[in-house]
Amino acid sequence: MRIEQIKAFLAVSETGSFGQAAKLCGVTQSTISRQVQGLETHLKTALFHRQAVAKLTVSGEKLLPHARRICQEWEKVEEKIQELLGGEQPELCVAAIHSVCAYYLPPILQDFCQNHPQVQLRVTALGSDRALKVLRDGLVDIALVMNNKYLTSSSDMVVKHLYHEPIKVLVSSSHPLATAKSVTIAELAKYSQVIFKDGYGMQRIVQDIFALYGFELEVAMELNTLDAFRGVIRQGNLIALLPELALQESKLDSTLAIIPITMPSNNSFNHELTREVVLITTKDRLEIPTVRDFFNLVYEYSVMK
Repeated sequence: MRIEQIKAFLAVSETGSFGQAAKLCGVTQSTISRQVQGLETHLKTALFHRQAVAKLTVSGEKLLPHARRICQEWEKVEEKIQELLGGEQPELCVAAIHSVCAYYLPPILQDFCQNHPQVQLRVTALGSDRALKVLRDGLVDIALVMNNKYLTSSSDMVVKHLYHEPIKVLVSSSHPLATAKSVTIAELAKYSQVIFKDGYGMQRIVQDIFALYGFELEVAMELNTLDAFRGVIRQGNLIALLPELALQESKLDSTLAIIPITMPSNNSFNHELTREVVLITTKDRLEIPTVRDFFNLVYEYSVMK
């Protein structure tokens, strides 16, 4: 059953004529007849008495009020779609990793809100894997996450590189490593660590780098907020590997110390352990002006930095 068949049925019922219905719909009479016949075939019943004036059968009478409601609802759908494609989107949902939410997005959000005052922005801080899942499930329009090629290589995804950032070690100012100018993975393997929970890209990076060089990762606990990381590390005996952007407040905290990581010269990380942050949406969402405007604004901001 197609909406054109419903419209043809209504036109004939309103005009009492297949010819007049054709004029009303702007098509040929044979097209109207074919649409009505297709509907009758689908429903397995005649809808009109074919006389000088086309009159509804009992089945046609039963269908009429439902057909009207179907067309009314369809008109509403068409109107909403046109509003969406015309840029009239009431809200924009964004998922981003915590450090991006706290330190990268704020000026972009302010700029977007000034230029799109009619759009309600909804921003949620999530781990990378979770952010990608809600994007795929249609719960958000855009995600800013740590790149994971296993999850972002789908043909319906649009992925833009934003930046690479170094990963460093956060320790208490009283920790034995606190005065070191840099540390190696071998040295870090001697200490228990605080890592992000499962579903966060940083957990995967830390696990992979230790496995790559054959060191056992001793995990003391898993957390999911930067405040919690700082609070635990201040206690003095644990360490955490965190990206540069997540260490902004730690730089101002005299009870904490941040140490660069020295990588072997023949490694794939180019002497520095980093993570890549990317901007992602889907091809169909990029056709929506509001989503496209925000997507382009985030990308242009990365280029200017």
